[in-house]
Amino acid sequence: MRKLLLAALGGTALGLVVTTQVAGPLVAQEAERNASVYEQLDLFGDIFERIRAEYVEEVEESELIEAAINGMLTSLDPHSSYLSPEDAADMRTQTRGEFGGLGIEVTQEEGIVKVVSPMDGTPADAAGILAGDFITAVDGESVLGLTLDEAVDLMRGPVGSEIIITVVREGEEEPFDVSIIRDTIKLNAVRARTEGDTIVVRVTTFNDQTYPDLKKGLAEEIEKAGGLDNVNGVVLDLRNNPGGLLNQAIYVSDAFLEAGEIVSTRGRDVIQSERNNATPGDLIDGKPMVVLVNGGSASASEIVAGALQDHRRAIVVGTQSFGKGSVQTVMPLRGEGAMRLTTARYYTPSGRSIQALGISPDIIVEQPRPKPVAETEEENTTPRPLRSEADLRGSLDNDSLTEDEIKQLEADRERAEKAAELREQDYQLAYAIDILKGLSALGPRSLPDPEKRAEAAEEEEAQ
Repeated sequence: MRKLLLAALGGTALGLVVTTQVAGPLVAQEAERNASVYEQLDLFGDIFERIRAEYVEEVEESELIEAAINGMLTSLDPHSSYLSPEDAADMRTQTRGEFGGLGIEVTQEEGIVKVVSPMDGTPADAAGILAGDFITAVDGESVLGLTLDEAVDLMRGPVGSEIIITVVREGEEEPFDVSIIRDTIKLNAVRARTEGDTIVVRVTTFNDQTYPDLKKGLAEEIEKAGGLDNVNGVVLDLRNNPGGLLNQAIYVSDAFLEAGEIVSTRGRDVIQSERNNATPGDLIDGKPMVVLVNGGSASASEIVAGALQDHRRAIVVGTQSFGKGSVQTVMPLRGEGAMRLTTARYYTPSGRSIQALGISPDIIVEQPRPKPVAETEEENTTPRPLRSEADLRGSLDNDSLTEDEIKQLEADRERAEKAAELREQDYQLAYAIDILKGLSALGPRSLPDPEKRAEAAEEEEAQ
C-alpha cells in the first residue's frame, strides 16, 4: 500500500511541475478538446430529436438509444457490444453451462457472420455445421449488414422450433440450406475417456465447471487404469472450443504446469496489466501430453495451448487456431444491462500475441472432410482378405510361444485394430495417440522433465 501511495504522490508532484511550465498551452488544448466533444454530443441530441419527431414511423426512444450505444461499441472491434438486460441474463446463464439455442459460437468477419465452432453434441453439431462456415441468411432473411447481436437475435427462438440457415462453405460452389431444431444446450465442459493406454480429455468450453470437471474426469480415468504407471500420456482435445472464462483457462493450464508464467494480459494502462503464474502440482506427474487444436479453437483454449506449448509441456497437433487474443470485461450497467468491452490483449509465456495469428501447431495434421454419402456407399465394398502362412493347409504351428504369450499377441492385435478404426473416425486424435505411444516406447528419455528422466533411469538400473 505504501508503494502505491508513494507512486501516486510522485505522479502528482511531477504533474504540478509540468503544469507550472506549460500551463497556458495545455489548458487551451484541453478546453478546445472538451468544446469539440460537447459540440458532437449536441449534434447527437439534435439527430435523436429529429428522428423521434420526423421519422416516417413512430420509434421507441429506448431502442434508439440502445442502438446508438451498441453502434458505438461495435465500431471498436467485433467483440465489444452492449448487452440488453435479456442478453446479460443469457450470458450469465451460459457461463453456468446451460442455455437454449443452436449450439454455435459465432463472430463477424467483414460484416459476415462466421462460425467460430459448433459445440459438441448440440443441434448445430448434429446438423453438420463446421468451424469456418459463413451464415448469410436465417429463415430466408439475409443477415448481411446486420450487427452480430442482431444476427444472433434472428437465430434465437423457442426450444423445439425449426430454423433454416443458409451456409457458405469453402470448397462448396453454391450456398446451401441447413435445417436445425432449436434445443436446450447443456454443455458438459469436460469429457474424459481412455483409448488404449492414453487418457483423452475433451474440453468443449471454459465455464464455471471446466476445471472441477477436468480434475474429476482425470482422477476417474487414472483410477480405472490402475494408476498413472499404466497410462502413457494424456491428449487434451481443445478442437472447436470457442473459449470462455479466462480464470478457467488459467486453472486448466496450471493443472499441468509446476511453475512459470501461464498468461499475461496487457491493457492500455500499466495498471490494467496482469501476469498469472503456475503453482506447484501437476495432475499427471509430468506424463507426456498432446494438445489438439483447429480453426475452431479460440480465446481461452488458445491460452491453454500456448502456455503448454511455450513451456514445452505438450506437443500441439492439428491446424492453426482461430486467433482471438483479446480479453473482454463485462461491466454491469444501470437497468440490469451490461457492456462487453475489450480491455486488454493477452500474451503467451514467451511474450507472443496470438491476435489474428493463432497458435501454430508443432505438427500440422489436417482432419479429412467427411465424404458425401454417395461416395461412401460406392467405396463400401469389402476387399477380399489377404491369405497368410497360417491359412495354408498343413502349415507348421508356432511352438515358440506359450498360451499366455499368444493371448498377449491377440490382445495387442485387437488394440491395433481398434486404433485403425479410430483412425477412420478421428484421424487427428489417432495421430495424437500414436505420438504418445511413440514417446512411451522411447522410455525415460521422452519424459519432459529432466529430473523425472534421471529418476526413471536410476529405477531402471536398480531393477
